[in-house]
Amino acid sequence: MSEYLKRGKAIARPLAVTIKRVNEIVRVWINYFRIGMMKQFMEEFGQWLRHKIRVIVMKQWKKPKTINRNLCYLNRKNRNGIGHEEIFKVVNSRLGWYRRSGMNVVNFIISKELLENRIKDGAGLLNPLSGYLVKAGI
Repeated sequence: MSEYLKRGKAIARPLAVTIKRVNEIVRVWINYFRIGMMKQFMEEFGQWLRHKIRVIVMKQWKKPKTINRNLCYLNRKNRNGIGHEEIFKVVNSRLGWYRRSGMNVVNFIISKELLENRIKDGAGLLNPLSGYLVKAGI
């Protein structure tokens, strides 16, 4: 999974293609490991996966101006109530991509629900924990 989501390769693909392939891989893992007790692993894996997708999304936006515009748009659209100054701090931070996409502002704006439901081309990110719980019958 980490090989498929490497930043250099993942940003070159459209986001919908990346998410569809990630969902396929996650479904295969769930079907293969559904007998074992993997609830904790699936929860942690889901958090890591959403973080990586946020990194890819921000990296695809490339420039700070574009990142600022898109985060402000998503903030207004989803009514998150995060101030423009806080978004500006994240955008112009000198931290790396992974650290910036792990900040609370980005986590609230590009939320779990947004990743699962509202990606264009009908590709919503599968939540590994809920998929595992359904398959395992828990």
